[in-house]
Amino acid sequence: MALRHDARRGALLMLAATALFTMMGAVVKLVGSRIPFFEIMFFRSMLALPVVFLIVARMGGGVNLVTQRFPQHVLRAMTGTAAMSCSFFALTVLPLAEQTALTFTTPLFVALLAIPLLGEKVGIHRFSAVGLGFVGILVIALGKGAFMGPTDPWIIFGMAVAVLHGVFSAATTLLVRSLSATESSTTIVLWQSLLMIAFTALTLPFVWVTPTGYELLLLVVIGVVGGVAQVMLTEAYASAQVSSLGAYSYTGILWAVLLGWIFFGEQPGIATFIGSGLIVLAALYIMRREAIPAVQKPGTPP
Repeated sequence: MALRHDARRGALLMLAATALFTMMGAVVKLVGSRIPFFEIMFFRSMLALPVVFLIVARMGGGVNLVTQRFPQHVLRAMTGTAAMSCSFFALTVLPLAEQTALTFTTPLFVALLAIPLLGEKVGIHRFSAVGLGFVGILVIALGKGAFMGPTDPWIIFGMAVAVLHGVFSAATTLLVRSLSATESSTTIVLWQSLLMIAFTALTLPFVWVTPTGYELLLLVVIGVVGGVAQVMLTEAYASAQVSSLGAYSYTGILWAVLLGWIFFGEQPGIATFIGSGLIVLAALYIMRREAIPAVQKPGTPP
């Protein structure tokens, strides 16, 4: 799929994809009160499979599952499944805005995990940004009553799981970087999708709850909306540089606040907005540093 170099088109597609992903999260929250999140993940992955094949067709190169690095694909699918599990579980116990804000921590953990996994040297700038991001997490936690006496343990656990999503998502990102050195994008996408379907299918005998007609409709919506959003995201990255699109993805917090208020009566406090702002600021700074060519000072970590 050729890069179109259309920044306006890329921005519009990123904004639309972000809105749809947040809407999908709201539907997951709606149906998650009765349907186990592993079952929701299975429907999400299975119903999006036709969309994956569409993406592969748009990328060009045809369906190609030939690989010499199958164990790495399995590991990548495992971290991807774990990240989605954390995200969907957190949606069932946290307000939509808080869950969305905490999933923005992925760039922070990418910067940290790149040190042991890729041997990258991270300087004071990125470490400072990571620290700022974690301050944002603490601000959100304090706003929900953490460390301030008795509070709902499920809220605290949900926040921890939402942050853990950032860890697994970052690991997935780094594994994709590693696989991309020898594997085509289509091969990576196909193995990720097929293996995630297989992993979630294995859990169904233990968690299955037969959905009602209404719940089945919501599960279909999750798969279709998530699939369409994935196509838009892929097209956005085909239209403009990744570094120029990062800021638009953080409009998800605005959609989360709006949808949380409309559908669940959630009203985020000032701590959520401040903490979210700190996390987004830190993530944007890290992405900006990564976009700077390493020609300023040879040997100086960004």
